[in-house]
Amino acid sequence: METVMAKPLEREFEYYLKNQPELVKKFNGKYLVIKDESVFGAYDSEPDAIRAGSEKFELGTFLVQKCEPGSESYTQTFHSRVVACA
Repeated sequence: METVMAKPLEREFEYYLKNQPELVKKFNGKYLVIKDESVFGAYDSEPDAIRAGSEKFELGTFLVQKCEPGSESYTQTFHSRVVACA
């Protein structure tokens, strides 16, 4: 039988999505620290949330999510500069 490892923090993100309307009512505009399907804090900035989360938990084991209505808060596009070499 094949074992499939879950994506890191997938459970925390699914918790956010499932509870987004209620979380927005309570924490709109804040950055949430989510671990084990629970909110452990709400902060005014992403660095503050990361700092607080890392004081309680090992990095990579908690999710920092901006709490806003819609999908814009969890849809990100990353750009990088690529230089073509001849």
